[in-house]
Amino acid sequence: MEAVIRLRMSAHDAHYGGGLVDGAKMLMLFGDVATELLIRRDGDEGLFRAYEKVEFLAPVYAGDYIEAVGRIVSEGRTSRKMEFEARKVIVPRPEISESACEVLSEPIVVCRAVGTCVTPMEKQRGVHA
Repeated sequence: MEAVIRLRMSAHDAHYGGGLVDGAKMLMLFGDVATELLIRRDGDEGLFRAYEKVEFLAPVYAGDYIEAVGRIVSEGRTSRKMEFEARKVIVPRPEISESACEVLSEPIVVCRAVGTCVTPMEKQRGVHA
């Protein structure tokens, strides 16, 4: 089972000089992906328990389009271990014009993570979509 979110980083997302986006924004996207996975699996939003690994691999800037992907890789009674990857798929091209953008032929992996979520037994509805 996999879930995907794609969105454009806005000027509002830029936290540092040069339009650099805070890495925490990628973790927020992973949280949204995890929520969708839990809803599809258990019929409930569940709770994010912990990250065991987070790697920031490339910078993200305002104007970049980011695709966040997650999948459940193992399950316990209430736990769901997930792997996440965020990829830059479109970038602005201000040197061409203020509104020019380019679809990257090869996405750039900007962040990877592994985390565990839980859905309490009493909230599981066994959706297994």
